[in-house]
Amino acid sequence: MASVSEASVAAATDQLRRDQSVAKNLFFGEIVEENLFPYPRMRERDREMLGAMVDAIEDFLKDKHADLKQWDRDAHQPEEFIQALREMGLFGLIIPEAHGGLELSNAAYARVLAQTSGHDSSVSLTIGAHSSIGMKGVLLFGNDEQKARYLPRLATGELIAAFCLTESGAGSDAASVRTRATANEDGSWTLSGEKIWITNGGIAGLYTVFARTDTPTGKMTAFIVDADAAGVSHGPHEDKMGIRASSTTTVAFADVRVPAENVLGEVGKGFKVAMAILNNGRTGLGGGAVGGMKALIRLATQQAKDRKQFDRPIAEFGLVREKIAQMSIDCFAAESAVWMVAHYIDSGCTDYSVEAAISKVFASDAIQRAAHEALQIAAGNGFMREFPYEQITRDSRILSIFEGTNEILRLYIALSGLKDVGTGLSGLRSALGDIFNNPIKGFGVLSEYAGRRAREATGIGTDKIVRELHPRLRKAAQVYEKYVVELSTASDQLLRKYGKGIAEQQYQQKRVADIAIDLFVGLCVLSRADALVAAGDAHADSAVAIAEIFSKQARRRMFRNARAMDRNEDPASDQLAGMILEQGRYPWDVI
Repeated sequence: MASVSEASVAAATDQLRRDQSVAKNLFFGEIVEENLFPYPRMRERDREMLGAMVDAIEDFLKDKHADLKQWDRDAHQPEEFIQALREMGLFGLIIPEAHGGLELSNAAYARVLAQTSGHDSSVSLTIGAHSSIGMKGVLLFGNDEQKARYLPRLATGELIAAFCLTESGAGSDAASVRTRATANEDGSWTLSGEKIWITNGGIAGLYTVFARTDTPTGKMTAFIVDADAAGVSHGPHEDKMGIRASSTTTVAFADVRVPAENVLGEVGKGFKVAMAILNNGRTGLGGGAVGGMKALIRLATQQAKDRKQFDRPIAEFGLVREKIAQMSIDCFAAESAVWMVAHYIDSGCTDYSVEAAISKVFASDAIQRAAHEALQIAAGNGFMREFPYEQITRDSRILSIFEGTNEILRLYIALSGLKDVGTGLSGLRSALGDIFNNPIKGFGVLSEYAGRRAREATGIGTDKIVRELHPRLRKAAQVYEKYVVELSTASDQLLRKYGKGIAEQQYQQKRVADIAIDLFVGLCVLSRADALVAAGDAHADSAVAIAEIFSKQARRRMFRNARAMDRNEDPASDQLAGMILEQGRYPWDVI
């Protein structure tokens, strides 16, 4: 008989609607319950492997805190430390066993990065930049020959990988890269240009490089480039605010000859390759953020119990307890969303990019809040370099910039959801024009649209969470059932008001995205709390309390965002920004 965990994995996987995006369906007022309940559990093989791996990582890193702190000061990881990471197999985490790797699932891989991040973000970055993005292109798009040639050496860490997309004029606007690859008569390519802020740039033996090719099939192509190829060089180690020990450099390509067999994926399809890598790799970043938050909660709780003021531990004071509770709520919520997305990837879902973006935005924002609050609990000690708080604060700041800024990702979340709604409206407009020529087709579309609008207006017939939930979770479920309709209504109204001009309405896009984030993350929290109750978990009651609190906080945020669609200060704010930009300064003084 299958174990409980194996049965849970099977149940969560078998019912999945793999072609459906939970997040995108929220914009239509629909909750895809099959993709949310029951909350997934990690496969048994990964759970067994992780038990040993987590212990080994803990034993390896727990006595190195003084070294890790010094390497942060020195902005350097010694070669012998990187060699130790190789020997532990940490560069082969997601590479198939057939090529010498451990073949962990995305969920298990994220859990490993959570463990390393509890000690030092630079360690996680060295490992994560290699696996999440550096060599992920070979794994996702490499042909059999490329995989056989590179994956075994990538698994051992003989080759460390780096991802080369960003340029001085192409950050969030990845499509504007200027690095160029020109086709040669023998089928090879000549690559020239410079990439900036490349993680692992100074230690990599393999670069995944994106260059403009301007072919009939597309404008960008991905290439596998060996670091020892003639014309490849990297700059000095960048002097960064945080994650200082990890290698970050420029990488230059001066007329580098790249053989035809090193094209990654299809010629001209590089943008698709880049986006797939970034979407697929976001669970690593999210896992790291969760690990960092858990470390902050441990530090903050110990500090609160040990430090006394007015003859009492500060842990007894309400405002300190509020901070610790909120850090725990945010960590539980981020963890719930990150591992739900990992489940989608591991289960072969075809459309999870919006969910991945949501998990990244939420987790990276949450760890920065946690770092702020933990430092505040530590008070003066938190500001001193001898304590870990200031470094964690510095290290976590990059997470809302990495792999797509949170501003860009919020716009992506909003526009991805609105795009599908807009397609429905386009169909409606076509139906109106065609209604007399093809009445059956025309009235069919109109009836479907009218039915959806009627359901939204009355609440009758809208998708509900029909499964049996713990009685305390029903109110939380009702919050999401209500606001998924609000999101659908707001999306419809915004598209009718602005049409294609919605692409320029970034204030409104942010509101729509934030509602979608609260809905998806909240539903993940609800699912996980429900699963913990069903499993009889020792802390299930506290998980239910988290689900209740999160739903109430989310409801207040969603209410404000929905109301601000119509009542806001956007024009005045925009006008003020325009004045400051024109002046180039803050123009007031008191003298």
